[in-house]
Amino acid sequence: MFEIIPNWHPIFVHFTVALFSLAVGLFVVAPFMKSPLKEQWQTVARWNLWFGAGLTIITGLAGLYAYNTVAHDTPSHAAMTEHRNWAIVAITLILTLAVWSIMRVRRKRALGAVFIAATVVAGIVLASTAWHGGEVVYRYGLGVMSLPKAEGEGHAHEHTNGGGHGRAGDTQTSSGAMDMAEQSHDASERDDHHDDGHEH
Repeated sequence: MFEIIPNWHPIFVHFTVALFSLAVGLFVVAPFMKSPLKEQWQTVARWNLWFGAGLTIITGLAGLYAYNTVAHDTPSHAAMTEHRNWAIVAITLILTLAVWSIMRVRRKRALGAVFIAATVVAGIVLASTAWHGGEVVYRYGLGVMSLPKAEGEGHAHEHTNGGGHGRAGDTQTSSGAMDMAEQSHDASERDDHHDDGHEH
């Protein structure tokens, strides 16, 4: 089997976020729709919730494995633990909502406003969990095998936008603009026939 670096958790978590977020959106909007569209959207919402809940179990297990295996230091351990705690709450809410909806469907009873409000709360908790997960990876570098060294011409500098390198096309555009500015500056110096002795 091919190797997944660092593990399968980053893969499954996207299915959890996507499916459950779609379910929440559909549950919220469906009551405002007219039949038969209302019933159709509620059906799609339930299936997204159920599939999302099933995959969330796998996501949680993969996340627990990652929590116990990835290399980390003290600051990143605190961030990782906070992400795990949010995840436990999110997983509990999602599974509870899935069981709740299954029971209502089996009894042929509609899902009321309390259920919809609960899905919104769970969606907010899931969003916070995902944000903390992003912090663990992008701020603390957990699960990252190596980081690029800022060395060499054009690489050891601060980016004005606060982010990393953009796409290749963006870099080439920036480089071309700098070259044009330098050529214009050199031409201006030749026209003025002066040398002020300052570095530009």
